Amino acid sequence: MSEMVKKCPECGGINLFWNREKGEIICRDCGLVIEDKMVDFTQEWREFDSSESESRRRTGAPMTFTQFDQGLGTEVGQKSDLFKLDGADRNKFFRLRKWQYRISTAIERNLKLALAELKRVSSFLKLPKSVEEEAARIYTLAVQRGLVRGRSMESVVAGALYAACRRHEVPRTLDELSEASGIEKKEIGRTYRFVTRELGLTILPSNPADYIARFASALKLSAETQSKAIEILEKAQKIELTSGRGPTGIASAALYVSALIHGEKRTQREVADVAGVTEVTIRNRYKELLEELKLEKEIKKTKKKKR
Repeated sequence: MSEMVKKCPECGGINLFWNREKGEIICRDCGLVIEDKMVDFTQEWREFDSSESESRRRTGAPMTFTQFDQGLGTEVGQKSDLFKLDGADRNKFFRLRKWQYRISTAIERNLKLALAELKRVSSFLKLPKSVEEEAARIYTLAVQRGLVRGRSMESVVAGALYAACRRHEVPRTLDELSEASGIEKKEIGRTYRFVTRELGLTILPSNPADYIARFASALKLSAETQSKAIEILEKAQKIELTSGRGPTGIASAALYVSALIHGEKRTQREVADVAGVTEVTIRNRYKELLEELKLEKEIKKTKKKKR
């Protein structure tokens, strides 16, 4: 029933009847026709299986930034269909297809290439669709503002993906993006900072705890070790030990300490390879955690139990 009509304007009654077939609202008390010729927005057909539902639906796929035209564009025939036509019509439609491509704007041509690269990198990093959609939106805005001019398309794509990962709290390091895109780590970081600054994107600092699950899985560590590493990070954050330090470095060091406490010893080299940092970084963060959080006693206890 219409949200506008709640009671009869004639008698003030609320006993109203909505006749869907005639599109009328009638007061049952006094018989007044309150609304007539109402539009029925429900579907007018029935379906009994998925194929009937698809064939009778009159709407297309939802809009998406992962396509250069957001999924709203049209195409002059498929090549396989055009070959079914006779000579004159076939040549006519081939010319139309050619002109449709020629009159597309520079932005559209850029997006066609860039979004294909974005999907490739996103697939390589196994990113969720929400991150891919956000990255495509950021790249589209960057192209419209002219931020791509003077920079390689691949570096801006990588910067947009990194920004989308940070906004959705999906932990991916610059090293991983560099490996997937083939662009230097410094160039991705530089482009990421430029794009986010020019577009006014607010991005919070990375939380080291977001990396724990991935690093622990790669190192085949137990759930108890993961929980202890997160506990160590929470204590470190309370005394502001994590501020000014790289999230991957402090996360890998916390995991290294936790592994020692639980007797699942991993070498600093192994942890460094998984986290994408140097052994020196882990060693420095490890020493800081031991000194500030007084964790040496717990490690010694583990060693005594082994003996």
